[in-house]
This record gives sequence, C-alpha cells and structure tokens, in this order.
Amino acid sequence: MESHIVKIESVEPVTHDVKRFRLEKPSGYKFTPGQATEVSVNRPGWEEERRPFTFTSLNDDVWLEFTIKRYADHHGVTDLLHQLAAGDEIIIRDVWGAIEYKGPGYFIAGGAGITPFVAILRQLFRDNRINGNSLYFSNKTSKDIIYEKEFSQMLGENAHFILTREEHPKYTKSRIQRDFLAGQSLDFSRHFYVCGPDKMVEEISGLLAEMGAASDALVFEK
Repeated sequence: MESHIVKIESVEPVTHDVKRFRLEKPSGYKFTPGQATEVSVNRPGWEEERRPFTFTSLNDDVWLEFTIKRYADHHGVTDLLHQLAAGDEIIIRDVWGAIEYKGPGYFIAGGAGITPFVAILRQLFRDNRINGNSLYFSNKTSKDIIYEKEFSQMLGENAHFILTREEHPKYTKSRIQRDFLAGQSLDFSRHFYVCGPDKMVEEISGLLAEMGAASDALVFEK
C-alpha cells in the first residue's frame, strides 16, 4: 500500500469537538468525492495506528482536507489529531470508498457521518448540479451541527437539520425513523445516500427499502 507523509498546513475549529485539517497534497494524488483514506500520526508509536477519514476537500483543490470529530475519552488517534498544529505531520495512504454520487436524491446523515457527503455536495454546488438534492442531517444538539451555514447556502430550504436531544425553535426535534420519513413526501424513484453510525445506517436503509426504495437506489458504505 502506498503511503505519503504530509505536513499540516492549517487547523481550524468547526464545532466544539470538530476541527478542519488542511494538508499538503502529494503530486498526482487523486480521489472521488465521498472517498476516504487511512490516516495515522507521524510520531513514534503512532505510525500504524490507522483510522479512516473521508476527504472533505475536492479533487482539484490544491490541498487535502479532513473534517474530524474528537473522541477525547478514547485517548486515541482523534484525540491526538486534535492536539496537532500546522507543521506537524500525518501519514495518508491509498484512497477507497463506495459512496459516490449516482444522481439526485436524499442525503441522510448522522453526526460526523456527514463527512462523505461534504465533498459530494460541494462538488455538485461548484458544478451547478445541486438542484434536486435534499439533506437530512441529524445531530444530538444544535452545537453539534457541522457546516450548517454552508449546507444552508448550498441547499436552501432543502437542508433539513434534525436534533435528537434538544428542543430548539429553529430545528425539528425527532429521530429519523419510519414516522419521520413517512412525513417527508419522499420520491422513491430517487437515490438515497445514508451515512452515520452503523446501527443508524442499517435501520434507515432497511426502513427505506420497506417503504419502496429500490436496492440499487440505496447508497451507503458496505
């Protein structure tokens, strides 16, 4: 497997526990929006502690970008990444991933599971192909919403933000379950893109299939 040691160019906060990392881009390094790579920190003892992260930059950007949530209680790779700064080094590897855009539809995400959709939606917006797509983005509280302003600018009223643990006048409080989906007037001839915790993906994909979505219209990481 090919690997590259790259320097961090910048680190910026996105939410209280999410940061955006922009990195040097190796010459000739290419990916498709929605794809990921394995990342580790270039420090003794950490080089083989690999974790998968999705690119949130676009392939023609001059940098690589990851948007990474910190899980401080694990004392692992994400906790260490959040302690890094510009000039520090990480290791990236080959690209992989099965989530890619297949046509207009519904993007359903939970928490940090939004990351494969960031580059896809950014590319569609840049290419003037965003029309016909909708986002349903579930988070615990309003402070957890990643790139809310950008999604709203790209998708307008087709960006839906759902909270599971907070009452807020600006957002719907619900879980993305059968009753919620049944109330959204979904067009089951379109594609459904689902990403988030494994249990959520399994449950929502199963519900969508039961409600009429064709198996080849369901796009998620298998």
